[in-house]
Amino acid sequence: MDIFSMVLSLLSGVALFLFGMSLMGDGLKMVAGNKLESFLYKMTNTSLKGVALGAGVTSVIQSSSATTVMVVGFVNSGMMKLKQAIGIIMGANIGTSITGWILCLSYIEGSSGVAKILSTATISAVVAIVGILFKMISKRTVYRNVGNIMLGFSILMVGMQTMSGAVAPLKESEAFTNMLTMFSNPAAGILLGIAFTAVLQSASASVGILQALSVTGSLTFATAYPIILGIGVGAACPVLISAIGANKNGKRTALVYLLNDLFGMIIWAAVFYGVNAVVHFSFLNVTMSPVMIAIINTVFRVATVCVLFPFIPKIEKLVRRLVKDSREDLEDEADFDLLEERLLAYPALAIGQCNRAIEGMSRKVRKNVGRALNLVNEYTPERYNKVQSKENLIDKYETKLGEYLVELTKREMNSSQTTEVSICLHMISDLERVGDYASNVARVTNLIHEGDIHLSKEAMGELNVVMDAVREATNLTVEAFREHDKEKAVRVKPLALVVSRLCEELKQRHVTRLSHGDCDLEQGTVFNDLLNSFDRIAAHCASVAIAVIKGEELDRDMHIHSMPLSDFRSGDYKHIFTEYVEKYNVRDTENRSLSMEPESVEE
Repeated sequence: MDIFSMVLSLLSGVALFLFGMSLMGDGLKMVAGNKLESFLYKMTNTSLKGVALGAGVTSVIQSSSATTVMVVGFVNSGMMKLKQAIGIIMGANIGTSITGWILCLSYIEGSSGVAKILSTATISAVVAIVGILFKMISKRTVYRNVGNIMLGFSILMVGMQTMSGAVAPLKESEAFTNMLTMFSNPAAGILLGIAFTAVLQSASASVGILQALSVTGSLTFATAYPIILGIGVGAACPVLISAIGANKNGKRTALVYLLNDLFGMIIWAAVFYGVNAVVHFSFLNVTMSPVMIAIINTVFRVATVCVLFPFIPKIEKLVRRLVKDSREDLEDEADFDLLEERLLAYPALAIGQCNRAIEGMSRKVRKNVGRALNLVNEYTPERYNKVQSKENLIDKYETKLGEYLVELTKREMNSSQTTEVSICLHMISDLERVGDYASNVARVTNLIHEGDIHLSKEAMGELNVVMDAVREATNLTVEAFREHDKEKAVRVKPLALVVSRLCEELKQRHVTRLSHGDCDLEQGTVFNDLLNSFDRIAAHCASVAIAVIKGEELDRDMHIHSMPLSDFRSGDYKHIFTEYVEKYNVRDTENRSLSMEPESVEE
């Protein structure tokens, strides 16, 4: 076999191996449904449980990177704390070594009897036949997924056989033996392990190839050991890539994965080669086998976790120093720290803390509405990404506050406190919806930018008038809540209705422009989407304002559209309504003012 055919056969084996591992892991996750994710963030109240769970889940899905990427997502969304994630990541590094033991099955050989029955070819064939029957015949989804698991296992085994067959001729190659001797140098071996795994993005695949090379009889302990040390560090690449765009806690979680293997590599390289310099180990030239590779890989990973486990708090402090919080980040975390569980026993104090946290949420919402509106005139990808990242933070506020308030409802409270909790739940729901519509405004501006859509000068002028009104509604709402100012809150309702009527009128104008051919359908769609979002932002601001005004009379499900019409026809309301009609007046080409009489409004 020439070099080209050998390399091609080896790469095809790697491809089959990676595909089989992916198919098997995906099938296992589908069979388990959301249970794996649930276990990951519900069963990690201690670091030891986290290690055990991380090892168990990774043994099932056969990928420490996949487990860690899930954990990065949980920490990024606020469902899991960084300290919990460290234990799971350590466990994941142990769990990924199980793949090496599974691969040992592919080296079982024999010509008769039990050995023949347990041979790789027999096992792969039987599992593949059963798997394809499940996939093709069964109508139940769970059995079809089991079929995928079995097919994935068979493809993985065939991939290992292909890799082993590809490198088998190297057994007789003196040049290959000399090349492997080069990597017995610790630094060269470690760098090879890092680089090779970074390219494959799978520690299991790298260990599998190392096991395949071991069957040539040319791989010694001195060569294999440093490569195994480097494999873990290289496997951090896909995890670090997954953290791009994550918040700072998500980035810290990905960094933990890298540091865990980096510290393990440094510690055991220093210990082993330091002792060897004095003792001169006699087993360095021992020829490796697939089983010995699996043993070294597992022992290295377990030993690393055993050494680093007591230092989990120190690792957490280190990654926090490496990825520092900005003043804004510290402010966000301070709001969440207000929701202290011990205060749940004292409802009055707990409600006060909730109001302070909601105040922080309202500030974030107002800032994000402003950012989103600014994108309409001045779009940049950086500003767009900032809006979306802050929307995730607003969602986190709703989750944290909602869970805390629901827990508070289980405690004994008087009627006034029950109403206050109801008002808080009402407010966080509306504020979160304001954040959602701000995010939607940003998505529309992104669509306009990427689609190279240009709105007419007239349309942009109309949008700017509405946006000014939306900014004022948002500012009034936040200030009314923060200052407990009912006079400001009263102004939000009529302003929201002015925005609503303004949006309806501008939609009609745009229909006219469409009919005259001044705008196309694509422009009309994004224009209407923006107006719809503006209308909903103002409506939810009015709903929050009602909570400020009505106080104890407010039902938790009350919304602006639930208010009696007589309230809208009061003298004060008419006066404020007229004021805003004049302030945010848009005149058409015939110099005709918008007609928006409060008596004609039916909401």
